[in-house]
Amino acid sequence: MRVSFLHFEITIMGSLRSVSSLLLTTAFLLAGHGLHMTFLPLRAVELGMSTLLVGLSGSAYFAGFLTGALITPRIIANVGHIRSFTALMATFICSFLVLSLCDGGVLWIVVRFVLGTAMCGAYTVIESWLTEQTDPKAHGRVLSIYTVIVLASMALGQYLLNLTASNPLHPFILVSLMVGLAIIPVSLTRSPAPAPVPATRFSFSKLYRRSHTAFAGALGSGLIMGSFWSLGAVYVLALTDDPSFVPWFIAANIIGGALAQYPIGVASDRIDRRFVLTFLCVACCGTALALSQATEQGTLLWCSAAFGAAGNSLYAVSLAKAADNSKRDEFVMLGSSALLLNALGASGGALFFGFAIRWLGNESLFIAVAMASLLFGVFTSLQPRGKTAVATDEQSEFVGTTSAMAPIALQQDPRSNESTTDATVDDYVSENTEQNSTSGCGMTLDSSEKMTAW
Repeated sequence: MRVSFLHFEITIMGSLRSVSSLLLTTAFLLAGHGLHMTFLPLRAVELGMSTLLVGLSGSAYFAGFLTGALITPRIIANVGHIRSFTALMATFICSFLVLSLCDGGVLWIVVRFVLGTAMCGAYTVIESWLTEQTDPKAHGRVLSIYTVIVLASMALGQYLLNLTASNPLHPFILVSLMVGLAIIPVSLTRSPAPAPVPATRFSFSKLYRRSHTAFAGALGSGLIMGSFWSLGAVYVLALTDDPSFVPWFIAANIIGGALAQYPIGVASDRIDRRFVLTFLCVACCGTALALSQATEQGTLLWCSAAFGAAGNSLYAVSLAKAADNSKRDEFVMLGSSALLLNALGASGGALFFGFAIRWLGNESLFIAVAMASLLFGVFTSLQPRGKTAVATDEQSEFVGTTSAMAPIALQQDPRSNESTTDATVDDYVSENTEQNSTSGCGMTLDSSEKMTAW
C-alpha cells in the first residue's frame, strides 16, 4: 500500500513537471483575462455607453466563447498547437488594443465577440496539451490544480486593476503584457505537441433527456453568472461611485465560489443532487436580493462572496448531475453540452439583464437575477426521479471545476471513463446509430432513445 501511494505521488510530480510551462501560461493568461473582464464594462461606462450596450457587448463575448469551442479544433488540426496559440493570443492582444482607440458601440460588440473566440481557443490549446502530457492516473489531481490556478489567477487579476487607476490606458497595457507573457512558456516548451484536438461533440437535446435538472442547472448558472460578469462591475460602480472598490467586489465573488465549491461538492455526494441544485438556486435568489438592498461596502463584499459561493457552484454540481446519468463513454459529450449551454445562458443573461437595467434602472439587476434564480429553483424542485436516476450512494464523485474552461478539459475529468448508468442493448444500438449519423457537434435527435432522467 505504501509503495503504491509513493508510486502515485511520483506519477503526479512527474506529470506536474511535464506541464509546468502550461500551468505558468495559464497563470499569466487568466490574470489578464480576469483583469480585462472587469475593466471593459467600466471602460464602456466611462466612455458614456448605455448599460444596454454594455450588456450587448458582454453577450457578444460569451457568444464568441461558444464559437471558439467549435472552430478551434479545426484551426489546431491545420497549423498545430503552438502556432494556433500564438495566432489566437496575437488576435486577442490586437483586438483588445483596438478598444483603446475607439468609443463606437458596434465595434465594441464585434471586438468582444472576437475576444471571446480567441480566449476559448487559448483554453482549448492549453487544456488539450495538459490532457496529452498528463499521466492518466494523475488526470484528476492535475485538473484540480489547474482549476485552482484558474480561479486564483482570475482573482489576482482583479487586484491588478487598482494598480492602473492613474491612467486609463494602463489597463490596456497591463492586460496585453499578461497575455503576451502567456505566449512565452508555450513557445519555449520542449514538450512534444499533442495530436490534433477532436471536434467538439455536443447535444443539448441529449443532455435534457438524460437529466432535466442538469440541463436547467447548466443554463441557469450561465444566465446568473453571465449577468454578474457582464454587469456586476457597472452595478457596484453606480452604487458606490468608487472605482477602486469594484475589483474587490468581483474578487470576493470569485473567492467565495472557490472556497465553497468543495464543501458543497461533498454535500452533493451524500444528498440527492436535485435537492442540492434547488438549494443553490434558492441561495442565489436570497443573496441576489441581499445584494439589491446592500449599500455599505463591507456588506456588499460579504453578499458578493455568498452570491459567488452559490452561483459559481451551480455549474459544477450540474456537471456532476449529468455525470450521474451518463452512459459509458458519454460523459465528455454531455459535459461539453453543459459547458456550451452555460456559455449560451451567459450570453442570453447579459443581453436580457442589460435590457432590464435599461428599462427598470440599475437597481433592478439583482432583483431580476433573484427572480430568474427562483424560477430555476422551482423548476428543479418539481422534477420527479426519472427512469435513469441513480441512488444517492451510486452518484459519481464530485470533482471541482469551473465554467472558465473549454470542452476539451473534460477529457481530463476522472468521470470521463466512468459509467454510473447501465445501458441496455437498445441504448447501444441507438448510440451507435447516432454516432454514425452525426459529425462535429452531434446535434441530431435520436427518436429511438427512450431514456429520460431528472
